Amino acid sequence: MFPRFAAIVLSVFCAGRLLAQSASNDDCTLHSIKPCITHVAQDEAGIVTSPLRITAKDMLWIAPFGVATGFAIDYDANMMRKLGSHPSREDKFKKFSDYVGLYGPSAAPVVGYFVAAATHNDYLQESSVLAGEATLDALILNEGLKYAIDRERPNQGDGTGRFWPHGPSTWPDGQSMPSNHCMIAWSFARVIAGQYDTTPTKITVYSLATAVSVSRVLSREHFPSDVIVGSTFGYLIGDYVFRHRSREASLFSLSAVNTYNGKGVQLDINLGRR
Repeated sequence: MFPRFAAIVLSVFCAGRLLAQSASNDDCTLHSIKPCITHVAQDEAGIVTSPLRITAKDMLWIAPFGVATGFAIDYDANMMRKLGSHPSREDKFKKFSDYVGLYGPSAAPVVGYFVAAATHNDYLQESSVLAGEATLDALILNEGLKYAIDRERPNQGDGTGRFWPHGPSTWPDGQSMPSNHCMIAWSFARVIAGQYDTTPTKITVYSLATAVSVSRVLSREHFPSDVIVGSTFGYLIGDYVFRHRSREASLFSLSAVNTYNGKGVQLDINLGRR
């Protein structure tokens, strides 16, 4: 657990050093990794500092989110007692959430990228890169939050999901809040729903993300409040990456192109932007 945490901290530190250099406008590709690291570091900085840019309009979702999370925390232990313990059921839902909420969103950007490269599908390539960046952003933020919140899982301690149960003397005691699977699944879903803005796509990806959220509770891996926080943060991370990185979300975009006369710059105007 500590080696993984140290590796993530080191990667964020190195990425932060890259931000001190002049930002690159190159696209993130397999042959150009530096822009990928820069994008993730810039996104993390923007996401972490986003509370400083909260406006009155944001309270329309922050207030309900806070109320829902507060009620869920108060009801968490009672909810888990009502669910009871059913090892066979829990194992099935855990496997489902692992494959759909963790392995799938982790593998899909890689597979999509190579398929796009083989078929020369630039849009699929961009979608794959954005999905990968969003899930990585979610993973990095989730690790920091888990260690900061230090909440016991339903199968730890007295089963009530205590926060910092023994103070700093035994830290870290638990990594229940927020749910990592939910953050990854919802960040991935938001990017794909934005890139492929059709009703069937939205229904599919958001239904799968919802199923992952429910499965994490039914598998007794997380409390309901862990899932609410993880799902909400995951969606917001995916939304941030989509709005800041996707050409689909931009009215104007510039990209480097190769022409018969040498390298040039292409200006894209997205008149269908919503």
